[in-house]
Amino acid sequence: MALPPPLTETERRFLTDVAQRVVDCAGAVDDDRLEDWPEHFTEDCVYRIQTREAQSKGWPIGLIHCEGRAMLRDRVLAIRHGNVFDPHTYRHVVSAPRFAPGEAGTGPKLASRHVLSSFNVTRVMRTGESTLFAVGTYDDTFEDVDGQWLIRERLVLLDSRNLDTLLVIPI
Repeated sequence: MALPPPLTETERRFLTDVAQRVVDCAGAVDDDRLEDWPEHFTEDCVYRIQTREAQSKGWPIGLIHCEGRAMLRDRVLAIRHGNVFDPHTYRHVVSAPRFAPGEAGTGPKLASRHVLSSFNVTRVMRTGESTLFAVGTYDDTFEDVDGQWLIRERLVLLDSRNLDTLLVIPI
């Protein structure tokens, strides 16, 4: 298998910028700044959570499917005012993003790019008990919106098909 071509300076800068976006997006969730979380996405975004098994079998239905930043905001409002669940927080560990296969070395065309980042999410209950909650990949497409790289589409691809509790807070 051949190594991918070396990254251009533009591509390295892009990966640095989107790495910060991915970390800031996870930080909004980890720090309970859920109202800030939708701002990391484009107005017409798509946010989905699906298991790797469901994706491999071509099953179109996932655990969560939101279309548009307005739906992300509605989800936050539901978390704050409607859903009943044991209080908990998440703590993300996220890898540096890498270009999806076939994306690197495509030159200066950076209006929209597809990248992958691995993640581990630990759930921390109000009692202080912590457990590994989710492991998987962010499969993100970024779009340049007024000089900022925002997430246009995020597939949260879970390696496990089992979650031991209700999925309320975004991953």
